[in-house]
Amino acid sequence: MLGNALIGLREGLEASLVVSILVAFLVKTDRRAELPRVWIGVGVAVAVSVGVTLALTLTQQALTFEAQEALGGSLSIIAVGFVTWMIFWMRRNARTLSSDLRGRLDDAIRLGPVAVVAMAALAVGREGLETAVFFFAAAQAAGQTAQPLIGFLLGIAVAVLLAYLLYRGAVRINLGRFFTVTGFFLIFVAAGILAYGVHDLQEAGILPGLTTLAFDVSASIPPDSWYGTLLKGVLNFSPRTTVLEAVVWVGYVAVVLTLFLRPQRRTVATAPAATPTTSGTV
Repeated sequence: MLGNALIGLREGLEASLVVSILVAFLVKTDRRAELPRVWIGVGVAVAVSVGVTLALTLTQQALTFEAQEALGGSLSIIAVGFVTWMIFWMRRNARTLSSDLRGRLDDAIRLGPVAVVAMAALAVGREGLETAVFFFAAAQAAGQTAQPLIGFLLGIAVAVLLAYLLYRGAVRINLGRFFTVTGFFLIFVAAGILAYGVHDLQEAGILPGLTTLAFDVSASIPPDSWYGTLLKGVLNFSPRTTVLEAVVWVGYVAVVLTLFLRPQRRTVATAPAATPTTSGTV
């Protein structure tokens, strides 16, 4: 539940902030007539995201066990790719997100109503599709219970509330720090989902090493214990972990976390070059 709540909070706040930026821009520039078109675009994006999640669920249920494992493993790896890209994209573009969205919406308004709907749908839909695939993979990793959905919906609800309060000016949040902290924890969630995806591909016979274990601590950490369930839900920890799963988990965290914590380069204004003197010195 906690891992999916973090996914819902992070992705939901990104999508909600996009909507609040578009709405605030139209209100402040006295273009309220465009608001219904923005909401139509948002509705289209939400419907497509929900449809993708349902389609993935129904497709998986119609497959054989090996095909289910292959699909689940492949989608887990794709989801980790999405969330990794999203973490670094938001870290790099959080400061310019508002101005970029306002500029694109201004251009869409000049093109016409259809362009406004399409712009809003694409802006929110990107977050929605990432969320759909990542949530599906995380829910599969957590098991067939209602807890992933409950945690995800709680995260979405908190995200929408925060975005509304930010829009109304009722709260102030350092968004740069927020995305840094949530990005840090999401790296470990993503690493667990990646390891789960590798395990699925091993069960499907696509990857080797299903019986080659790195460790087996199921006697000390029973999967049905409260702490085993907590580790499974948050970090997708498996008491019986194969060597390939362990290598992938450690490798992902080592590389991605190092890049994520590396200080960002700041653009430094360069002073104009000095004019050479008559003697040839600078």
